[in-house]
Amino acid sequence: MLKTRQQHGFNLVELMAVVIIIGIISAVAYPSYTNYVERANRSEGQAFLMDIAAKQERYRSQNNAYITSNAGITSMGGKASSETGKYNLTVVEGGSGDGGYLLTASPTFNDSKCGNLILNARGEKKVSSGDKDECWR
Repeated sequence: MLKTRQQHGFNLVELMAVVIIIGIISAVAYPSYTNYVERANRSEGQAFLMDIAAKQERYRSQNNAYITSNAGITSMGGKASSETGKYNLTVVEGGSGDGGYLLTASPTFNDSKCGNLILNARGEKKVSSGDKDECWR
């Protein structure tokens, strides 16, 4: 009686089919994942600006003035960067002569779609590039 050997494993065609399927799934999933991560990062920036704006209003109710320089951020309990360091804060005078402020959150990561997130004392939301409604959703 002849003994036949059983082969175990995959042949090259089966292996290449699996590699192609994984490549197609990756090509579809990776852009969606990066968009999700960018939106999550923007949410952090938005929450950071809203928190500083609330601190500004609290400070104004107690001192009858807004903080309009980076040096004064810590005096109202704020920080110069977001919780995870994804955004850095800049505070300047509002520019309209009404004694307001202009908050700018600059990303420390590459966000070419929106750039900086901007919020002023009137609650107006802006971005340095891109669509404001898309970036502030």
